[in-house]
Amino acid sequence: MSKQFLFFTIGLASILGSLYPVMLAAQNKASISYFSRSPRLINVMTTYRGARVHRPRYYYTIDLPNGIGKPLKKITINQRQGFEEIDYYPQDTIAFQGTPHHRENPITIEESTWDKQTETMTIIFEPPVSPGTRFTVGLKAKRNPDHGGIYLFGVTAFPAGNNPRELYLGTGRLHFYGSGDGDFD
Repeated sequence: MSKQFLFFTIGLASILGSLYPVMLAAQNKASISYFSRSPRLINVMTTYRGARVHRPRYYYTIDLPNGIGKPLKKITINQRQGFEEIDYYPQDTIAFQGTPHHRENPITIEESTWDKQTETMTIIFEPPVSPGTRFTVGLKAKRNPDHGGIYLFGVTAFPAGNNPRELYLGTGRLHFYGSGDGDFD
């Protein structure tokens, strides 16, 4: 009888031991925030495309479909290609529902920061932006690059919640024209 009990106990411990990683994985998955459907980068545009123009605004329009699950808490915009680094006035960042040509309600920005080393703008929303919203973020650049060319910017979205999993939305493109004197070629 004691041998049977010993084998039963060892067998039960083996079964429970093998279930522990499964239970732990389920618990960890529950604590991860992620989008169930992808937000979309719709458009990127600037108010002025001439070289050396001071204080232009760069607009990034993002669509949050109804089925994405979590609201959007944060986005990052990172310069990925271009001859020169573009600096920003993070305190002048704006956000609103709609597009640059059809502005609707303003969206509250909790924090906007510029990391010069990584060339990344980080925008945090409070409250987070709800699913079913098309909205635009407007970054205020100190000035356009000295020389014309194509500049690429990567846009990444982060859902609200603990341990958010980022989602890369794609690359926005701005094409600047002109030479160092600010005039069009």
